[in-house]
Amino acid sequence: MLLLLFTNSITVLFWFFVVVIVLYRAAQIPISNAFGNLRAFLVLFILTFLLHGFLTSGRILFRVPYLGAVFTYEGMAKGFFYTFRICVLIVLANLLTLTTSPMSLTDAFTYFLKPFRKLGVPAHEIGMMISIALRFIPIFIDESDRIKKAQISRGARFEGGFVRKIKNISSLIIPLFVSTFRRANDLAFAMESRCYRGSEGRTSYYILKFKRNDLIAFFCMIFIGVPVFLFR
Repeated sequence: MLLLLFTNSITVLFWFFVVVIVLYRAAQIPISNAFGNLRAFLVLFILTFLLHGFLTSGRILFRVPYLGAVFTYEGMAKGFFYTFRICVLIVLANLLTLTTSPMSLTDAFTYFLKPFRKLGVPAHEIGMMISIALRFIPIFIDESDRIKKAQISRGARFEGGFVRKIKNISSLIIPLFVSTFRRANDLAFAMESRCYRGSEGRTSYYILKFKRNDLIAFFCMIFIGVPVFLFR
């Protein structure tokens, strides 16, 4: 995902796309699952394409009457490139979340931050915060759905015009914030009652070790990354 942000070539971008397809096949995840989630970002794709098309100077493809805006060939190519790059980035992020548990992500994040402890970076605390944030996301989604149903039963209406939606959304946001702070306070008391005192002296049940599969993954990343820096 980081290498994807370094490329400026459409050829390398298609190379990434092929690699993504191979990774999905290796993970035994249907490709339709990956591209089905892209429909939620359709507005973002259209907006990215149009902004580059209208704001990039070059050969004029067409003009918008009465507005004086022009859509250029160079802007169309640039818009397609960045839209496609965002698409591949989202598909890769989807693959990461489908194949790796939140605890594995936070453990790896903490592991790679360990060398920076000498510089005062609280690796364990940062990993703990990420873990708590990831665990609370589905809880907040369920809580917001419960509050929304409760407010609808009391007469609140979330349909209608834009102004009406903004006015009624406060009946959802305020209780959600109150519930969030209450859950955070309960979590702090629970950690305190279990004598949580930060990372000092703490050990892990699962010890991360560099094994053969990690070495294979490392060389695969080199194999993917070399074309990026050669043809960027």
